[in-house]
Formats: sequence, structure tokens, C-alpha cells
Amino acid sequence: MAPSASTTVNGFTVLPVAYPSSSTHYIYARKHIAKKTDASTGSTSKRQNGAELPTGRTLFLVNVPPDATERELVLLFKPCGTVEKVLWNFDVQEPQNEDDDSDLEDEDEVDEENVMEDADAEELPRRKRRRLARENQIPKIVPLPETPCRTIRKTGLTAYVIFLDESSLDRIASLSSKTRPWPTSSEEPSGLDHYAAVYQNLRPPLDSIREHVDSYMELFEYKLAKSKQKSQYRKGEAIVDEDGFTLVTRGGAYGKTLGGGVGVATKRFQRSGETARQRTKKEKKEKEGFYAFQRAERQRTELLNLKQKWEEDKAKVEKLKQSRKFKPY
Repeated sequence: MAPSASTTVNGFTVLPVAYPSSSTHYIYARKHIAKKTDASTGSTSKRQNGAELPTGRTLFLVNVPPDATERELVLLFKPCGTVEKVLWNFDVQEPQNEDDDSDLEDEDEVDEENVMEDADAEELPRRKRRRLARENQIPKIVPLPETPCRTIRKTGLTAYVIFLDESSLDRIASLSSKTRPWPTSSEEPSGLDHYAAVYQNLRPPLDSIREHVDSYMELFEYKLAKSKQKSQYRKGEAIVDEDGFTLVTRGGAYGKTLGGGVGVATKRFQRSGETARQRTKKEKKEKEGFYAFQRAERQRTELLNLKQKWEEDKAKVEKLKQSRKFKPY
């Protein structure tokens, strides 16, 4: 619905934009007013996520198009002045960069370890240094091919445009005099091309997926090998705590500890000097009644035994009957 002929509504300046050329979209802008000012500077307002909005050169926008990008807003307000940055509902920290930062931290740790190893490797011959350089080379993950796509946000989006100088806000009223075309950025496709690009990004070629997975597994195996090298206890070294005490543990028949220090042998070795006997494995017996033919054979044998016993008992009964017959003579 188009606003009234007035260029201001409730303190907001109405900015008509042709978006696309067949329709008119209205953006409402006003100077940002900080509710709370910092006691030290008095010129910035802070929110929960730490975004800072300078007072005097921040423009508050309402009803921004859902698929608008920072580049397009910069081009839209270019006649007013130079835009420093654009904040979308205080979403300053991009969520997809968290994994990248964690990967960078892991790579920095690996780099520090490699620096220490390189310092020790300088004393080695040239051939060994080349071989160590090849082994210590950190595998890199091959990214999947993708087309940059714009972020589709909610309708009625708000944004904050921060200019470099305060005089830029005074020129905002000049944009409401006529309908200006919405600037388009060729870097990120829009409309149907956007969804086609999203479709292609979700279905990369199989060769690219295989190369990406192989490089990821190479990096995983490299980190796993490095973590095994950083063992807390090394072979042949005694385990000494912070107070200087050597750890005494019961380890093996001869009293060998994990690190090669002092240990206590087993009681059997202390009494007789003999090591523990190796336990012989018992042969596994075949389970009875596990197979169907075993159960059938067992039922048949039980039936034959029952018949045989019945015949024996029958013969005994006949014999007892004959022995009890009355014979007067």
C-alpha cells in the first residue's frame, strides 16, 4: 500500500524504490537515536551482541527487501555519502565463520609445532630436511565449487547503515523526491537465478565431492598422527611429578613401568622369580540344539528311548501278572 503524499511518516522518511521496475517498494529511514550512551564516550550505543552504532552517522531502515545485500544498500545510498558498513539486525558475526576460525586455530597450533621441529631439523642433512618438510606439510582441504548466493531474510527487515561522516544523514531527504531504481549487483544472482544457483550448490559433481572428502581425511589423519606424537609419557623416561617424586607402578612381570622408571614386580616374580604363566585358551564346544537338524535328531532319539522304555515296562507288568495267578493245585 502506497503511503500518503507526505515524505515523512511518524518521523520516518519514505524512500520509494522501483523494485523491480514494474512495482514500487517503500523503505522507511530515520536517524538512529541511542537509548543508552556510554559514560566514557557518550557517542555509541551497545547491544547484547556487542555491535556498536555511532550516534550522528547511523541510519535506521525499516522494510528493507528480504533479499537485499550490503553491496546494494551501499549503491543505493552512494549519493548521500560513503557507507562504512551495514548491520542486519545486529547480526555482525557470521555463523559460518566459526568453523573456519576453529580450523585456523588448529592450523596455528600445528604451525607452532612445525616451527619447533624445523629448528631442530636445521642441523640435519639436506636430504633428511627435504623428507621431513614433505612429511610435515599440512594437507589443505579442497573446497567444493559453489556460486555465491545472497541470503533471503524475513519480510520487514530492519538494518543500520553507518556512514563515514555525519553530513551524509542530511542528504537522505533528497532521495524521497522521486522513485529511484533499485541497484542490482551482478556478484550474487537474484530471482530465479538465485534458486538455480542454490540448486547447483547443493548438487556438486561427484569428482569434486571425492576430492573434497579425500583432502579432509588426509587432514584428519595428519592431526591424528600429530596427537599421537604428543604423548604425555615417552618410552624409556621415568614419570616424575611436579614435586620431584618418581611414579612407582606395578607394570609387568619384571616391574617395568610405563616410562621406564622405578616399578614394583608382581608377587609371583618376587617369591619364585618366575614369570606369570600364559593361560591356555579353552577349545570352544559346539552348542547343542543350535541347528535345526540337531533339535530334530534329539527329539527322534528321545521318542525311540521312550518307546523302548515303554516296551520294557510292559514286559515287566505281564511278568508280574503271570506270577500272581491263583493256582490251587
